[in-house]
Formats: sequence, structure tokens, C-alpha cells
Amino acid sequence: MKKNKKELIYYLANKYNLPLKTIDRMVNYQFKYVSKIMSIGNFEGIRIPYFGLFSVNPNRVKYLTQLKNKKDNATKEK
Repeated sequence: MKKNKKELIYYLANKYNLPLKTIDRMVNYQFKYVSKIMSIGNFEGIRIPYFGLFSVNPNRVKYLTQLKNKKDNATKEK
């Protein structure tokens, strides 16, 4: 039984007799949390139980940091 996100929210709201807005917040909370932690910039792993681990490869962070530093230095020299 495949449902899209809106159908799922509507189904849960009816089943548990809760407002749609409340169910929507519950469904989206975990991804807002992941977004918040990632925006801090510490690049630590974030595990959502029964869903997965969101992490960043340290070499990728190093590479992006080097690119940013080169760009900043080029801008300063002009």
C-alpha cells in the first residue's frame, strides 16, 4: 500500500483524531532536526533510528574547505 506524504498525513490524522498540522509537524520534525544539525557545520554524524545515518566524508570536508580558502584568498588579492 503505497501512499504519498499528504495521504499518509491525512490517514494518520483521521486514525488518531489529531489536527493535520500536528501530524505534519510529527512527520517532518526529524528532517528539520537533521537540517538544523547540518547547518551548524560540525559535520558530525546524525542517526535517525530505523531510517539511517547521515554523515559527511571527512576528505570531502577537507576538499571543500581548501576550495573555499583558495576562493577567499583570490578575492582578498584583488
